[in-house]
Amino acid sequence: MAFENSPFRYGAQQQQPAGYAGTQVEVDQGLRTFMLGVYNNMIVGLGISGLVALGLNMAAVAAYQGTRPVLSPFGQMLYTSPLKWVLMLAPLAFIFVFSFRMDRMSAASARTMFFAFAAVMGASMSTLLLVFTGASVIQVFFITAAAFGGLSLWGYTTRRSLSGMGSFLMMGLIGIILASLVNIFFASSALQFAISVLGVLIFAGLTAYDTQKLKEMYLYGGFDGEMAAKMSVNGALTLYLDFINMFQFLLTLIGDRR
Repeated sequence: MAFENSPFRYGAQQQQPAGYAGTQVEVDQGLRTFMLGVYNNMIVGLGISGLVALGLNMAAVAAYQGTRPVLSPFGQMLYTSPLKWVLMLAPLAFIFVFSFRMDRMSAASARTMFFAFAAVMGASMSTLLLVFTGASVIQVFFITAAAFGGLSLWGYTTRRSLSGMGSFLMMGLIGIILASLVNIFFASSALQFAISVLGVLIFAGLTAYDTQKLKEMYLYGGFDGEMAAKMSVNGALTLYLDFINMFQFLLTLIGDRR
């Protein structure tokens, strides 16, 4: 989900954004407003995902035998019937819709679509609460939030160009996707551990990289209000996916299973 490279590079001399006829103060204020919109949309998306995941889990679990959940009839329908495939693949369908229709959407429609995607992702992630203890999920969430915040802040403030990381990180991402598909058939715990470690590292790098690309995109895009609002939603989706993937890989590594 990383944005295309721009000609902007951090250095001793900054240019005025192309097509922007304002002072540096106005540019800085506009950038802060843009990034605040990105983070606000992302946080709302994470909140929606968490509430949906928790709500579905409460409806799907009838009781616990020790730490093992006993599914209610609704839970059995949701997680053991063919409906489980809809639950798993629906987030991917939303990503394709975003990819093909983003240019034609208004900012309000894009935001609504993003929040709907966050709800569907939350439904898909509700299965994590069946596998990992609630305390472990909360603990890993806060660890991820702290790591994400530090990495995103570094990506925003560093004067070093991170563009060279982009190709390397995308190749790594393709690698772990292929390895995950292979491991479906081999079910190797060692391979899964390696995939999780690499996944955390790759999405940690993408968090910093994507934050810097969002900053560059605003500074050199010359966006008007509507386009900036729409790009804010697109940026929120990018960082949301970085956060969610880093969270899931960390949970696989250090989470306590039921």
